[in-house]
Amino acid sequence: MKTQVAIIGAGPSGLLLGQLLAKQGISNIIVERVTGDYVLGRIRAGILEQGFVDLVREAGVSERMDAEGHVHEGFVISNNGNATRIDLKELTGGDVVVCYGQVEITRDLMAARAAAGLETYYEAKEVQPHDVKSDQPYLTFERNGEQYRLECDFIAGCDGFHGVSRQTIPAEIRTEHERVYPFGWLGLLADTPPCHDELIYAKSDRGFALASQRSATRSRYYLQVPLTDNAEDWSDDDFWTELKRRLPPEAAANVQTGPSLEKSIAPLRSFVCEPMQYGNLFLVGDAAHIVPPTGAKGLNLAASDVATLYKIMTRVYESGDRSCIEQYSEIALRRVWNGERFSWWMTNMLHDFGAELGGNGLEGQTFNRFMESELNYYLGSENGRKVIAEQYVGLPYEDLKD
Repeated sequence: MKTQVAIIGAGPSGLLLGQLLAKQGISNIIVERVTGDYVLGRIRAGILEQGFVDLVREAGVSERMDAEGHVHEGFVISNNGNATRIDLKELTGGDVVVCYGQVEITRDLMAARAAAGLETYYEAKEVQPHDVKSDQPYLTFERNGEQYRLECDFIAGCDGFHGVSRQTIPAEIRTEHERVYPFGWLGLLADTPPCHDELIYAKSDRGFALASQRSATRSRYYLQVPLTDNAEDWSDDDFWTELKRRLPPEAAANVQTGPSLEKSIAPLRSFVCEPMQYGNLFLVGDAAHIVPPTGAKGLNLAASDVATLYKIMTRVYESGDRSCIEQYSEIALRRVWNGERFSWWMTNMLHDFGAELGGNGLEGQTFNRFMESELNYYLGSENGRKVIAEQYVGLPYEDLKD
């Protein structure tokens, strides 16, 4: 088989890139190791920056997002019950975010790809890039007992943190930066109305909590828990009781409980791989970087990678200018590091490190006091709230150099 761009991974970043390329007449084939149903079973956040929303519209897949997505003009940060609203629209001069679940975006992109007759190979095993430093890279994989070879001009590695793409870059060339946090998020999804019409980030002496939503009738809540906990340790009743203890009183009173549709614990980490390009192989999204979800940046950083790579591929095939290829890693990493820093900062300010740092807990307590002061400082002034708001709505996408 032959195509212009081979894409490894049929998550939202791979699907969005494929749709955008197809709109420009650039052929692409997606290879995915699991089934489409498995991909749709991944529960992820869905706070979309304006740049992401615009990109989905450019791809021609925004009809349901525009109809069902909830525009959020702000969000709330609660510090031990004292709630402060971050007015995104006012503080940024009009920028907002859209709440629309990642699963729904993926579903829309899958449907659009199928309708356009674009090729996707699900349940592909032993996927392996080859000759990525040459002008004739290719993929090999196995599917239904048959061996495949997919020749291409470029490979986009959209296959996540555990995928093969990053490992294709030689270890002596890669630099991997990582911070693992000493706690996780226990998430619960329920068919209950949200307790508030905007997100609530709650810092408390009992730990962090987040009240978010998927729709007017479906809620997603999170609790900070020790890494030693298991989701099975938490009954639904225990979760709802603890959530109400951590949220501000007005929101806690509005919480409607119900049986969980899904409950799981996600560890938190900050991770960046440099460079994000090796020859004609490009890392996109979680293949190159992971952020703690506190800043709502994971999916949005993947989208900014897609935007940069899409611009490069368009220029290459429209004008034959290959000099822009070398810009990818530099441009992508600037926005990645900004998102990583913001997510790290928000995580530090809003979580309880307690006895998780230092042998006797004193180091963690001291860190907590620093972060308490930090949070109070930024929430206490309009300029401080503006700093939070400008980073939350995201930077504009960077243009290629001429």
